[in-house]
Amino acid sequence: MTSAASRDNHLTVRRVERQQHLIERLHASADRVTVGTLAHDFGVSERTIARDIERLRLSGVPVDVAPGRGGGAVIVRRADIPPIAFDLREIAALISSLTALGPTASESATSAMRKLTTALTGA
Repeated sequence: MTSAASRDNHLTVRRVERQQHLIERLHASADRVTVGTLAHDFGVSERTIARDIERLRLSGVPVDVAPGRGGGAVIVRRADIPPIAFDLREIAALISSLTALGPTASESATSAMRKLTTALTGA
């Protein structure tokens, strides 16, 4: 039997993983992607995708959403992603977040953890 807290934690991890993949998917697309397409691709409801997009927007992720025919979501993006410098506290925050998610939850999480720990240790 699974406790409610354990189930909630599992759902949170699934949401975080889905939102990570949602950011990657929207950034990779040159055109808007409909909520219906995203829901189908991720195997969840359109309402779930809409909530994920709203959470990302409220967190500062530059997701632009247009309703109606020809609408959908897209990340307002740059052609290139510039290098980012993190201080120790920021590295610690990212490492602890990845640890909570599971540093091997995806290839990108594994890669990010490797880069952050290398930056931390200088190795």
